[in-house]
Amino acid sequence: MAAKTFDMIVIGAGPGGYVAAIRGAQLGLNVAIVEREHLGGICLNWGCIPTKALLRSAEVFHLMRRAKDFGLKTDGIGYDLDAVVARSRGVAKQLSGGIGHLMKKNKVTVFMGAASLPGKGRVTVKTDKGVEELAAPAIVLATGARARELPGLEADGDLVWTYKHALQPKRMPKKLLVIGSGAIGIEFASFFNTLGADVTVCEVMDRVLPVEDAEISAFARKAFVKQGMKILEKTTVKTLDRKPGTGVTAHLEDAKGTTTEGFDTVISAVGIVGNVEDLGLEALGVKIDRSHVVVDAFCRTGVEGLYAIGDIAGAPWLAHKASHEGVMVAELIAGGHPHPIRPNTIAGCTYCHPQVASVGLTEAKAKEAGHEVRVGRFPFIGNGKAIALGEPEGLVKTVFDAKTGELLGAHMVGAEVTELIQGYVVGRTLETTEAELMETVFPHPTLSEMMHESVLDAWGRALHI
Repeated sequence: MAAKTFDMIVIGAGPGGYVAAIRGAQLGLNVAIVEREHLGGICLNWGCIPTKALLRSAEVFHLMRRAKDFGLKTDGIGYDLDAVVARSRGVAKQLSGGIGHLMKKNKVTVFMGAASLPGKGRVTVKTDKGVEELAAPAIVLATGARARELPGLEADGDLVWTYKHALQPKRMPKKLLVIGSGAIGIEFASFFNTLGADVTVCEVMDRVLPVEDAEISAFARKAFVKQGMKILEKTTVKTLDRKPGTGVTAHLEDAKGTTTEGFDTVISAVGIVGNVEDLGLEALGVKIDRSHVVVDAFCRTGVEGLYAIGDIAGAPWLAHKASHEGVMVAELIAGGHPHPIRPNTIAGCTYCHPQVASVGLTEAKAKEAGHEVRVGRFPFIGNGKAIALGEPEGLVKTVFDAKTGELLGAHMVGAEVTELIQGYVVGRTLETTEAELMETVFPHPTLSEMMHESVLDAWGRALHI
């Protein structure tokens, strides 16, 4: 059987893969995309989007319980967990269907099935109807990642959940243990805590949200504890004793020794591993390091015509990073000369309550890199819009090079900071200094004014504190 030939084949239809396919098609390439499960990948179906839908329901519920603070009256406040989940799944389904429309609009040929690479420039797809043989001079790996499972902490879908189980919970946890305080863990902790669960978060590192600036982590931790969460830092979950129908006994180890505590539900959020198996990568000579494909700044694997983007290509494990890598690779394949992605201009966002967002270097990392720094801070309590919103708890922090004025990093915790951070992202991409940011006029009354004040504060010029 003769192979169907294309200019470019993308394996995986998540936010990296489907964007790569669209951009390739826009540039005149004949593109095929292979997906074994859902168009939109984990992000649209089981990650970014449905979790935000759940968190929005929790946010509305939180505001309903605070109605009196706003001069409003509410009676009989409650929630229907099944309906909350149904809304989340509906949002995911709507967007996943939209990807199918985009593929048709851009004339991208879709193959639903499991792909493998039997040789250079060749792809075999096992579909429900049989086997398809495809060929192209350029192949893009965008197979993503899945939840990491540690020995003794494996998910069973009943007592111990991954993010997938937590998105469609069989029950409302009464006493919940969340293992891991990265973005996934802390978002689910925030969701279930807001709905009334007794939540404990266990983190092996010395602080929650360990990739964030230490000052922001400390601020967030204080807010979580105030909301009723129990935070265990420098603590390892050694084993879980499971008693079906009863619960789990967790063996927790810290510097003082080992203790045990009972929970009815555990969510494991201890990182991810790349989907590199069963593709035939080793036989092609692709280098794999700790479940991730090793690539250069342009996502080239070292095997001619083979690229890897998104989670499979390593940190940062973010959908927007994957999408931009997809665009970059498509432009390379089409003969263009795109700029490589700069990790320090990619924002990280965590949609817990309060929200956390950051871009660039933390204060500690900036100092480690040899910078003499100027640091500015501005609290939400000094901002009129924040007070009017009833969200006076938060902080904006900016880190500059003292000699050149370069914006090295920005770090925020508080209401809507996941939207605000993009202002600093644009600034870093444009290689701005404090002078341009100081001279920029920010609209009033907005939360964004705090961004201006934080910059001013780094030079001792803040106006409202």
